Amino acid sequence: MRISLRKIIVPSIPMAILLVMATCGLWMMVFISERFSDFSNQDSTLLQGIQSVISPNSLLANLISISFTLLNAFLLAQINNRFTIIRSRTFLPILIFLILMSTWNRTHIAYGSQIALTLIILALFYFFSMSRDKKASEQAFMGSFLISICSIFFNPFIFIIPISWIGFMMFQSFSLRTFLASILGTLAPWVLYLSTRYLISPDFIFANAFKLTIPNYSFSFSLFTLPEIIYTVSIIIIITISIFGLLSLTQGDAIHTRNKLNFLIFLLISLSILTVIFWNQFVSFLPIIALVYSMIISHPLTLKHNNFYGILFIIFCIINIGFLISTYFIF
Repeated sequence: MRISLRKIIVPSIPMAILLVMATCGLWMMVFISERFSDFSNQDSTLLQGIQSVISPNSLLANLISISFTLLNAFLLAQINNRFTIIRSRTFLPILIFLILMSTWNRTHIAYGSQIALTLIILALFYFFSMSRDKKASEQAFMGSFLISICSIFFNPFIFIIPISWIGFMMFQSFSLRTFLASILGTLAPWVLYLSTRYLISPDFIFANAFKLTIPNYSFSFSLFTLPEIIYTVSIIIIITISIFGLLSLTQGDAIHTRNKLNFLIFLLISLSILTVIFWNQFVSFLPIIALVYSMIISHPLTLKHNNFYGILFIIFCIINIGFLISTYFIF
C-alpha cells in the first residue's frame, strides 16, 4: 500500500482552508481547556510594561498570538516561494508550523514572541538576498536592525546577530562592509530606544534595559512531565531523520539553496543551545524554532515520495495530537 502526501503537499484551496481551520481549532481547544501556562518573569522592562497592559492567559493575548501566527505562516510560504528553499510547490511548511504552534500552548500567551518572529522572518528575507554579494550592506543593516529591535523586548535575541554573521560566511557575502553594516544595524535601535527612554525618564537606569539572566540551577529531567519528555525525544528523532534525508537531497539543489539549507540547520542547533542556556526565557525561542523546524522537515517530506516519509509525517501528526490530549485533557 502506497502512502501519498500529494493532497496535503499541494492541497486544493478548500482543503488548505480546512487544514488551517483545524490547527486553529487545536489552538482554541487548549484555551478552552483552561489549563493556563505559567508565564515566566521577563527581564526586559519594556516587555514587563506591555504585559501589564495585555495580560497573558487572556483571550486577547491568544487572539493576538494566533493572528500573528497566521501572518508568520503566510510569510513562511513567501520565503519558500521567493528563495526556492524547497524546489517544489508545497503547503507542508505552513501546516507543520501551525501544528507546532497550536500544540505548544506556552507560545499562545507569548504574543511578544509572535511579533518578534514576524521581524525575524523579515530579517531572513534580507539575509537570504545577500547570496554571493559582498557589497550587500543595506541587507546586512536592515536584517540586523530588525533582529536588534527584537532584542530590546527579549535580550537573548541579540545572540542571533553573531549567528547571522556565520550565515554571511555560508552565503559567501561576508566582508568588512557587510560586517560593519550589521554592527551599525544592531546599535541603531538600541541608541534610539535608550535616547527616548532618557528623554522621557532622565532617572532611568540604562543597565536595566539589557539583562541576560542565566538560571543558576542545573539541568534535570525532573523539570519536565512524562508527556513532555516523550514528546521532546520524539520530535528530536523526527528532525534528525529529516536532516539526514535533507542532506541526501541537497546535491540536486543550487549552491545558493544548499547554503540556505545548511544555515537553517545551523540556526536550529544554535537556537536549541540558546534555549538551554536561557531556560527561564525558553518560550521566547519556541516560535523561531518551530519556523526553522517546519522548513527543515518539510524538505524531505515534500521531495521524497515514498512510504517511509509518508509514515513519518503521520507519526509526527499523531505525536503532536497525542501530546496535546495527554497534557491538557488527561494529566
